[in-house]
Amino acid sequence: MNRLAPSRATRWIIGILVGAFFAIPLVSTFLYTLRGTDGGLSFERWAAILDPTASAALKPIWTGLGNSLILALVTVAIVLLLLAPTMILVSLRFPKLKPLFEFTALLPISIPAIVLVVGLSPIYLQISRALGTGTWTLAFAYGITVLPFAYRSIQASIDAADLRTLSEAARSLGSSWPVVVWKVLAPNLRQGLLSASLISIAVVLGEFTIASLLNRQVFQTAMVVVGKQDAYAPAIFTLLALLFCFLLLLIIGRAARGNRKASS
Repeated sequence: MNRLAPSRATRWIIGILVGAFFAIPLVSTFLYTLRGTDGGLSFERWAAILDPTASAALKPIWTGLGNSLILALVTVAIVLLLLAPTMILVSLRFPKLKPLFEFTALLPISIPAIVLVVGLSPIYLQISRALGTGTWTLAFAYGITVLPFAYRSIQASIDAADLRTLSEAARSLGSSWPVVVWKVLAPNLRQGLLSASLISIAVVLGEFTIASLLNRQVFQTAMVVVGKQDAYAPAIFTLLALLFCFLLLLIIGRAARGNRKASS
């Protein structure tokens, strides 16, 4: 028995306090959305978001949500197709560059979003001329924003797997490098890749500063616009976004458990 471990009562107290810290704001927001016009509790606010007569007022949110989902897909593609292979390459071929690469990957977390926008504004001026002003171009900035979080998730899986042995064994059997990365290394990094994808989606759905300063319509900026006319709709969509991320977390956890059972 570990004498330094907290007692069962202490663990219960800590669990209740942490659970209350997260649950109280969510429950309060949910009860706020149930506030009816007559002062009672009803789901009329939730039914209103599906009412065709309210579609015009909620159109900015639906448009912003669609833009954010497209941004999430592009950002996840950047993480999986650019960041992850680069990390594998550094780990296998250039281990001496790992400290420098880690410092570069974690650097954006120490830079405020407004400072990033100031630095990215001249770059986006050229991007707008070359690729247009589509909202999807924000994925380049979001790829930098999610870099520290995605890096940590993927690096944890890389440290837990013996990539060098796996890659050398696959190469000795005649597999090409794309096959090694896709069919040998990626399945062993599944948990880290899924976690990085979830974090990327959560960051994209919750980001406001960069989109607002670069004048792009996304989920968060749309909720600010709609919230000036209806304070209930943004609260409802916020709860739905949190539920969406929670379901993704459950899916990732199930996929990771399935991966461990298959490997065992």
